[in-house]
Amino acid sequence: MDETLLRSLTPSVLGILVRRGIDFAAAEDAVQDALVEAVRVWPADPPRDPLGWLTTVAWRRFLDAARADAARRRREDLVDEEPAPGPAPTVDDTLQLYFLCAHPSLTPSSAVALTLRAVGGLTTRQIAHAYLVPEATMAQRISRAKRTVSGLRFDRPGDVATVLRVLYLVFNEGYSGDVDLAAEAIRLTRQLAAAIDHAEVAGLLALMLLHHARRAARTAPDGSLVPLAEQDRSSWDTRSIAEGVEILQAALARDQLGEFQAQAAIAALHADAPTAAETDWVQIVEWYDELSRLTANPVVQLNRAVAVGEADGPRAGLTALAAVDDALPRYTAVAAYLHERDGDPATAARLYAEAAQQAPNLAERDHLTRQAARLNALRRR
Repeated sequence: MDETLLRSLTPSVLGILVRRGIDFAAAEDAVQDALVEAVRVWPADPPRDPLGWLTTVAWRRFLDAARADAARRRREDLVDEEPAPGPAPTVDDTLQLYFLCAHPSLTPSSAVALTLRAVGGLTTRQIAHAYLVPEATMAQRISRAKRTVSGLRFDRPGDVATVLRVLYLVFNEGYSGDVDLAAEAIRLTRQLAAAIDHAEVAGLLALMLLHHARRAARTAPDGSLVPLAEQDRSSWDTRSIAEGVEILQAALARDQLGEFQAQAAIAALHADAPTAAETDWVQIVEWYDELSRLTANPVVQLNRAVAVGEADGPRAGLTALAAVDDALPRYTAVAAYLHERDGDPATAARLYAEAAQQAPNLAERDHLTRQAARLNALRRR
């Protein structure tokens, strides 16, 4: 069974059904039923026209559901409009589906789940496993999202920025369960980049590729986090780095700078350095300044303080940190790092211990706890 083919056809089949007048929720249910049937039938009897097969089965599943549901009896009129057998028209509705799934009336988590289901072609079970929640919980979330968008026009203009934020949220979920969400986000963003000529779409794709290239080096065999400066750069994916840099350069050449391009430029400078000591921190600070002008995100200032500490010394980094909101996540961890660099291990150890208590996940908590223990051990010698 070619799951990649099934996923690639899902948006087209869904788009065909919606254009025939079916609301989004009912169409998405019918497509999922068709995908289940394809998994059952295709291994023994693969169709000559996969798109046409899926469209026909999905249409029939919708009609079956419409006939069985008294509240949808009026939709039986659509039976007369069933198209003649033959190849289904090739129309790429992926872009419209992205915009519909990223509708501003949806919460970010619902938008991500709906995008993975409708555009990514993942099952409810796969999405639930990826988010480590019960399948019933994810099914309810997706159902609510479908009800929210079911009454919207399919050709309603969408906001590219919202779509990109949803894709970035998918990417940042990383990997858990049986679905690699980072790889899935890259696949979806490639799909979007092929459908729309937009510098920030290219910037996001470049950013994902550059971050993903370092994935193998981010954790030790025991699962503990490995800081960027300590990572084995020989294990970085040079092919993904080269592709990301090429995509980024083409986007920057258009002189339409956006926040994802600026973030990708910072990631490219890290990826380009043969060693941590050779990182061009001065340029990274300059890119953070550009990013600050593009977005009001306070996390940018927090990251900039680290870069300033590397470029101009830890005392300068602490001065930059003083202007940042100390309630931000990871603020205390940054303060601990800069104090350690500034030769104050006692303060650094205390702050690392505090940061460990605030850590958003187990791996980060363990890393910060080890940092505090390391400094305390050095002080006792």
